Amino acid sequence: MAGRIPDRDVAAIRERTRIEDIVGEYVSLKRAGGDSMKGLCPFHDEKSPSFHVRPNHGHYHCFGCGEGGDVYSFLQKIDHISFVEAVEQLADRLNYSISYEGGGTSVQRDRGTRARLVAANAAAQEFYAARLQEPDAQAARDYLTERNFDAHAAQQFGCGYAPDGWDILTKHLLGKGFDVKELEAAGLSKAGRRGHIDRFHRRLLWPIRNLSGDVIGFGARKLFDDDTMPGKYVNTPETMLYKKSQVLFGLDLAKRDIAKGHQAVVVEGYTDVMAMHLAGVKTAVAACGTAFGEDHLAMLRRLLMDDSYFRGEIIYTFDGDAAGQAAAMKAFEGDQKMAGQTFVAVAPDGMDPCELRQKSGDAAVRDLVARRTPMFEFVVKSILTEHDLETAEGRVEALRRTVPVVAQIKEATLRDSYAVQLSGWVGWDDIAAVRQRVRDEARKRASTRGSVPAPPRRKAGRDDSDAPQLPVGLSRPRPSDPTLWAQREALKSALQHPSIAGTVFDSLPVETFTHPAYVMIRESMISAGGTSAGLGGGEWVDAVSKGVGDITAASLVSELAVEPLPVEEERVPRYISGVLARLQEVWVGEQVAELKSKLQRISPATESDEFHSLLGDLVALEQYRRSLLDQAIGDTTRDGMAG
Repeated sequence: MAGRIPDRDVAAIRERTRIEDIVGEYVSLKRAGGDSMKGLCPFHDEKSPSFHVRPNHGHYHCFGCGEGGDVYSFLQKIDHISFVEAVEQLADRLNYSISYEGGGTSVQRDRGTRARLVAANAAAQEFYAARLQEPDAQAARDYLTERNFDAHAAQQFGCGYAPDGWDILTKHLLGKGFDVKELEAAGLSKAGRRGHIDRFHRRLLWPIRNLSGDVIGFGARKLFDDDTMPGKYVNTPETMLYKKSQVLFGLDLAKRDIAKGHQAVVVEGYTDVMAMHLAGVKTAVAACGTAFGEDHLAMLRRLLMDDSYFRGEIIYTFDGDAAGQAAAMKAFEGDQKMAGQTFVAVAPDGMDPCELRQKSGDAAVRDLVARRTPMFEFVVKSILTEHDLETAEGRVEALRRTVPVVAQIKEATLRDSYAVQLSGWVGWDDIAAVRQRVRDEARKRASTRGSVPAPPRRKAGRDDSDAPQLPVGLSRPRPSDPTLWAQREALKSALQHPSIAGTVFDSLPVETFTHPAYVMIRESMISAGGTSAGLGGGEWVDAVSKGVGDITAASLVSELAVEPLPVEEERVPRYISGVLARLQEVWVGEQVAELKSKLQRISPATESDEFHSLLGDLVALEQYRRSLLDQAIGDTTRDGMAG
């Protein structure tokens, strides 16, 4: 069993890792000014990006759900792994050798962990790919070449072959140092009557990878008529790694093109993904062993970052038959939660993209995507084909069925536009009547659901609604509370720019902060050695977070470490100076009030010396307070918002 990972290694790996690169494998991040990037949160469903990453500080925070932390906590939450596995995974990416305390760099990792299962799948993929070149894999190679996939294409997508024989892979992996429990947990082997046997036999295989490119499972295609395994396609069963509702074949290859081009093409099979990519459509993906669902859609939305209705495209390819139309209707019903435009591409003669490429070449595949039809139009016209529009009865029945479909469109302007088009498709002369029927149906649907008007769009990090509901602990300060504005900005400044906040911040007594959560954070900063301790970036934020000892305060630390300061980067020093001056001014103001109260209780006639001493202190404090106020007003009003 591996020894403990030293703190110095944990800190070194975190310091060398670019958090934006790790998060960027799961979320499309866009610059949000200064040292800030934002995207759609991977931990909850949202349409407007409230998930922020601060590269220079190595932290992230979602102002919608409250999740936050460093690159380790991100990997733990997104991949459901332990802290040790997150550290080891990043160490592998950096080729960093961990010096385990009580073990050494060669200590074998704990068996059964996620990292071990990933390693087992990687070894299996290498084995299967090599077996594709053997004589007994001729049927698998023929299957690929008949579909215009050469050896280079097979290598690009990692195709392999599971050989005949009960336990050839199992014995191979046992010889690599894995045990049967790991192989079973990875979905590579299963218990047989005479011991563990391979899960796949005599099938063409595709490795299924997660967004990071790790092999987490396989899809297997039947090749022989006497194959007794059920189904034309068989996939790895649900494992610690492989959750079929949360993985898309080809997404590891397509993610950058999806984010760059704001387009994703959803196809139905492994060969369709291959055909699309080889034809130049690099944004194609497919569900694995299940129908395309809400979790898949959420994955694509995060990469598209479609924060307005007309941003980002998802293009579904369906067969032109009844099954294809049914699939389109299902996608349409789920699509109402999707903010981007959605289209359908149907190949002629019911062909899928792979067949289209075989018959007509790469250009035909690209043209299929270019000639996409809006989802709403495809669904409505599919319904209309079922009615005789040459008769009055047919037109009435067609309207009865299609008006509720058009009424599902949530965007009012687009809904009215389709209502006008519907009247033309049906051949109904009274356009106003059709539009009114659609509007009435939309209102009826809204009242049935108990819908309420959507709240105004908020700016992440500044609205009270951003405060998430967290487990019971400290009460959470409202981000927009004007009485706490200076305290919040000062803590943000000290967390994000400790070298700038420096000794001025460290001189502020704990009593300067009034909200219990802010007090706890200030005390933790003192315990961590203050801004002058020499810590910076993620190490400094992590030290403060660990010291608070409260789940709400720890979440608040990550929030404050990521929430942008309301100024451009070059104006940060002057803004921080102004914020700290404002907080000092408030503190000095309280001392002034206390001195005035004392003076009112002292008689200048009988206690002249004390009275004049206090009066001198009061005059000096008033002058100091005015200078602080001038500095605070000057710097914060020029460079940000003065609370």
